[in-house]
Amino acid sequence: MSTVYPFARPLYVMAKPAGPKCNLRCQYCYYLEKQHLAPSPVPSPEEEGGGAAGSLPSGRFGGGRGFGMTPKLLEQYIRDYIQLQQTPDVLFTWHGGEPMLKPLSFYQQVVRLQKYYAQGKRISNSIQTNGLLLTPEWCKFLHDEGWLVGISIDGTQEQHDAYRLDAGGRGTWSRVVRSIHLLNEYGVEWNAMATANHHNAKDPLAFYHFFRDELRCKFLQISPVVERIKEHSDGRHLAQLFDENCPIAPFSIRPEEWGKFMCTIFDEWVRHDVGEVFVQLFDAALAGWMGVPPGVCVYAEECGHAAVMEHNGDVYSCDHFVFPEYKLGNIRTHGLPQMLYGTKQNRFSRMKKEALPRQCRECPWLKACHGECPRLRFLHTADGEPGLNYLCAGYKIFFQHVAPYMDYMRSELIAGRPASNVMKFGRI
Repeated sequence: MSTVYPFARPLYVMAKPAGPKCNLRCQYCYYLEKQHLAPSPVPSPEEEGGGAAGSLPSGRFGGGRGFGMTPKLLEQYIRDYIQLQQTPDVLFTWHGGEPMLKPLSFYQQVVRLQKYYAQGKRISNSIQTNGLLLTPEWCKFLHDEGWLVGISIDGTQEQHDAYRLDAGGRGTWSRVVRSIHLLNEYGVEWNAMATANHHNAKDPLAFYHFFRDELRCKFLQISPVVERIKEHSDGRHLAQLFDENCPIAPFSIRPEEWGKFMCTIFDEWVRHDVGEVFVQLFDAALAGWMGVPPGVCVYAEECGHAAVMEHNGDVYSCDHFVFPEYKLGNIRTHGLPQMLYGTKQNRFSRMKKEALPRQCRECPWLKACHGECPRLRFLHTADGEPGLNYLCAGYKIFFQHVAPYMDYMRSELIAGRPASNVMKFGRI
């Protein structure tokens, strides 16, 4: 903990400058249909023109009509978000939909505004993209400005193209891989964001070897895909948390699949790649064993410190809870501190811990799981208590399997030795 900012905790508001708009039609996407929930208001002439009086001119850089953040809203967000932070480091995260549907000039203006409002704080940026719109011009900008790029890719060509299709129904793997090579050519730092789904779960080693051996990926985040089907009158077809009797979508990974998938990858990683390849779930599990925060909300004891702002200024409790009942307000009329420190968000934050069923509270793996994401807690326990995570059985398989290795790495770290020593233990 910082001695200068002893009580400070960073708060994140992930921005979606293009809203839910995307140039892909991934079959498992939970966000594309959000366009039915939050139609963009028509901007006023003032919003179309630029920033507030007396502020840095913002110029014209796309957006305006339809799904797209206006210049005035962008400036207000950057100014207010920097002012919100109580620490000297400020991280901006740009997400979607597909955030690169906003032109490069939009993000060039982002950098200008950040420098204008920085007030001595260190600003960093990350952007999550499907990679299809990356060009040499984009890569030069990302390198020169030091942006971290998250690239969405689901493994081998056969695995990726099963669900990640463009608007014409064509596979996108070859174009994504080309973009990764372009990032490497320009020296842009990137991480991989992959999903584990019902299709690629069948061959976890091909999946992992692709990232490690072909892409030379060093940081890999694997998110399990789980959705339920429920048709809504407004055109949406995915269920919300408290919808009942909803069938699991066919692309969803099953609990046992998830557990075995991650166990297989872990066995390869723990024998060969500790300290060289960083897999988010493995890092988070070790953090749980060490009794420190995991660095990712899914496995944290509480959530609620990472909100999301849509293209029209609406702020929601979480990226996975962009529904009317979880709307905190709009940045145009509500201050970010008021929304993020307010009663509604505090209640959302506590919900993760307080709503845990007894089965979870008494579970030996609670230290590493904490019930995982609340959005997946739609099952009942054996004694009928609600709030059990759909993937619980899979996590039990995984944590029981990795426990001896986690114990060993914990002992090594406590003794001041590197966790990578576990590779010798793993080969025994």
